[in-house]
Amino acid sequence: QVQFVESGGGLVQPGGSLRLSCAASGSVFRFSIYAMGWYRQAPGKQRELVASITSGGSTNYASAVKGRFTISRDNAKNTVYLQMNVLKPEDTAVYYCNFRDGSAAWGQGTQVTVSS
Repeated sequence: QVQFVESGGGLVQPGGSLRLSCAASGSVFRFSIYAMGWYRQAPGKQRELVASITSGGSTNYASAVKGRFTISRDNAKNTVYLQMNVLKPEDTAVYYCNFRDGSAAWGQGTQVTVSS
């Protein structure tokens, strides 16, 4: 069973940057073959997919973050990253990683708060 551990969140001022990391682990788990996604859930809202990356490295972004966020992966480290630039208050949320289809158990997430 795969487990995801997210890290790198924090409090940042509008216009600032953060880099999130998500380490995947589990027995008989080949991280490299899976499409991965970063999701977020703001208070009172549903969880949404903000960025995804295929096994081949193709990426896709929600319109709200396109041009500001960059997803990447390091298959040797079983890790997926989310570089977030020009952060806005509306980016405030708990951020999670999962398979692109969201089919694995959710981790604890990492809180991102954008505020002055």
